[in-house]
Amino acid sequence: MRPRDENKELLIRQKAMEIIVKHGLDGFSISKLAKAANVSPATIYIYYKDKDDLITKLCLEVAWQMINCSLKDFSPEMDFDIGLRIQWQNRMQYFINFPTEMEFIEIMRYTNYYEEVSRALTTNFGSVLGPFMENSIQKKQLISLPFEVYWSVAFAPLYQLIKYHYQGSSHVNSTFKLDDKMMMQTLELVLKALKP
Repeated sequence: MRPRDENKELLIRQKAMEIIVKHGLDGFSISKLAKAANVSPATIYIYYKDKDDLITKLCLEVAWQMINCSLKDFSPEMDFDIGLRIQWQNRMQYFINFPTEMEFIEIMRYTNYYEEVSRALTTNFGSVLGPFMENSIQKKQLISLPFEVYWSVAFAPLYQLIKYHYQGSSHVNSTFKLDDKMMMQTLELVLKALKP
């Protein structure tokens, strides 16, 4: 059996994401990936059992990268407005620095491959964001809400701005670019909606 080559494995993962983002899951195959990565299909099978194994591992890898970036310099003990601001800044930075990963995970979110990612997110994000919400409620910095309502109000506005940013336009603006000022303006409105 041939030894693993970390650079080759990284290239395979990157090309897999690019193909899925450009052509969707229906347009993805091991032979297409091998051609794009300039390797033989047998080389891909050194690293992955099959196509499903590759996609599942890729989903998990991107999700962990996103989680780690989102929680950088964050603590559940922080005051609510500071903690939410850090998460927004981290998420915006992640999406700007890793646009292919962002598009890839958005595509995967609506597939069966995302089930394992959902379990990991629930366990790991929940163990950090649950205490953050509870501490914020106890400090009377956040109104008590079901998690899903909180999440929708807290992060959907940011994700919509990021989508406009990647599209380069919004419904009324043919040239849209997200900047810190606009992000902070939106965050202030979100904080106002979530605070008692």
